[in-house]
Amino acid sequence: MTDHREVRAGDRDRERVAEMLRVAVAEGRITLEELHERVDRAYTARTLGDLDEVIADLPVPELSGPPVPATVTVTATAGLPALPDGGGVLELHTVSGRVEQAGRWTVPAHLSAKAGRWGKVRVDFTRADCPYREVVLDVEITSWFGDIVVVVPRGWRVRDEDVLRRWMGAVHNHPPVPLAPDGVTVRLTGYVQTGDVWVRYRRPAR
Repeated sequence: MTDHREVRAGDRDRERVAEMLRVAVAEGRITLEELHERVDRAYTARTLGDLDEVIADLPVPELSGPPVPATVTVTATAGLPALPDGGGVLELHTVSGRVEQAGRWTVPAHLSAKAGRWGKVRVDFTRADCPYREVVLDVEITSWFGDIVVVVPRGWRVRDEDVLRRWMGAVHNHPPVPLAPDGVTVRLTGYVQTGDVWVRYRRPAR
């Protein structure tokens, strides 16, 4: 597995670090001079490891929720049928790696997606078989720069009002069309600390 520190940084990663630095100067943790110097370093960073060094001495916000898992936990992998009888919870958990559930698979009634620092989880429902009209996806981003991407067919609806946003956490969800008569509602629960949940609506593959 590739060390996440060697992964190339993207513009969104650089912007997140810059925003953390702006918060740090507002809290009196760094000076304006340090802000300008570190922001320059952030925008020229090539890897996630370079970005880590820019904010290495800044505190991680305290959580009142469950602790971050110490190891990567993956109980379902891409392309494999998952819990066809609907029993239990499909867990897609990672601390700093990438986990994906995509292709042909059977959707259970309850799923859980968790991402730690630099962790990426992608749940793609566009080719999945779903026997339910509503499923629950519990999301949890517990550290810096985690991402959870939820991809659903157009005509499905993702509801996010039950997700608690903490500090710099965000959910990006803009349904393009109303719920279709045969559409499925994916209800998001849980919390996002400093990362992002991205909801994408795609036309089903033919």
